[in-house]
Amino acid sequence: MIKPIANTVISALSIFLLGTMSVSAANKKNDLPEIGVVASSAISLDKEVLIGDALMRQLRGQAPIINDPLLDEYIQDLGNRLVAQADNVKFPYKFFIINSPEINAFAFFGGHIGIHTGLIFNARNESELASVLAHEVSHVTQRHIARSIEARQKSSPLQIASLLGSILLAVANPEAGMAAISVTNAASAQSSINYTRQNEQEADRVGIKILAEAGFDPNGASSFFGILAEKNRLKSTPLAFLLTHPLPESRIADARTRAASFRPRDIPESITFHLAKSRILARYYANPKRNIEYFSDLLKKQRYVFKQAAEYGLALSYLANEEFEPALKLIDGLLEKSPDNLFYLDTYTDIAIEMNQQQKAIDRLSAQISHAPFNRVLTLNLANVLIKTRNFEKATSLLRDYLLVNPDNMLAYNLLSDAYQSSGQKLEMHQVKAELFALVASYPRAIDELHTAYNYANDRKIEQQRIRARIEQFRTAQERLQTL
Repeated sequence: MIKPIANTVISALSIFLLGTMSVSAANKKNDLPEIGVVASSAISLDKEVLIGDALMRQLRGQAPIINDPLLDEYIQDLGNRLVAQADNVKFPYKFFIINSPEINAFAFFGGHIGIHTGLIFNARNESELASVLAHEVSHVTQRHIARSIEARQKSSPLQIASLLGSILLAVANPEAGMAAISVTNAASAQSSINYTRQNEQEADRVGIKILAEAGFDPNGASSFFGILAEKNRLKSTPLAFLLTHPLPESRIADARTRAASFRPRDIPESITFHLAKSRILARYYANPKRNIEYFSDLLKKQRYVFKQAAEYGLALSYLANEEFEPALKLIDGLLEKSPDNLFYLDTYTDIAIEMNQQQKAIDRLSAQISHAPFNRVLTLNLANVLIKTRNFEKATSLLRDYLLVNPDNMLAYNLLSDAYQSSGQKLEMHQVKAELFALVASYPRAIDELHTAYNYANDRKIEQQRIRARIEQFRTAQERLQTL
């Protein structure tokens, strides 16, 4: 249940979480603000990480987050390129994707940045997509949420964390029916919040600098704004994005002016970006038959940036329509030219499983993973096909090693749970299920799973001690969550 909160506080905080992009005509300087210890009295960096982790767990449990190794790796790599050029980076950043056709992105405590599939699909090139991510990175590095808390001093950080959870869920999953939060009210109240405008200016200024220094086209920001303006003109009602992301003409002009201060550069198109767009359409939008027609038409009329991306989208569409032979033919052709391309290898694995050619997939993936151990795409695909061939020991070893480095990967835990269940290892299965429930902040169910696991430990004293210790950790985490 959402607690009733004053609209002014909702307005102030939702604007930051939505990654708002309003801008005033004033102050067009290129110099950057000094952050120093600003906002430290309102909320410490340690508290930001703590609250961010709690909110991320809530989102995993209630928002349509995509657990797609390829898209996850792509958006994380893209985000890391931007973070590497940012100042005031205090913690690792986590980029994740929401399955929603809305054009949107948002940032919150602890370096968490969410991107909707609609934003990726509607961006025309990688610089446009990167411009939005750079803006969200800037919101975090400039500590805008913490600074807004200090400026207004309305609530304590932990009380605000509870509000942020409600807002985040409404942003990430607009169909969840969260009527208690009014986007329209948040947008209409923005004009009275001067520091919000300053923060948006700041995020634009810092973001475009990061964009350029990371090797992208600094014009990507104004170019993407143009997409939004055009789409909004064609709608009878405003884009949901623009209700909390106002786009005055002054902002577009300001972005162009800032971009002009950087050296012009010719940025080549990114095939990885276009492969990601094809994957989003083929796997998460429309339907297989319609997608087959769409990608076939692109290839016939040569209306593509990269032919490989159109062929990849067509192969995925054939696979989704259970037309495995034409899908395999396309992927084999793509792999012949790019044998280490992760997009192609992932789809090849899925096709091989469907065609009962698992050993071919194992051989191909094993050869690649020897050069890139712990790569999420190779590891999770290989583990999946090993489970299909009932090679549970090797699959579980692979997954457990991977989770040591990536302890919050839900897909890896799901695969590990399947492996233990299929091999009859009930103690381990219940322990893994406990970790899955903990990742979505369902601590009571996680504790229940550990109690069940304890019953299977028999006389394994060390394992019993580990389970008791983990139960206490979950209880502490649950108590902490209830205070947010």
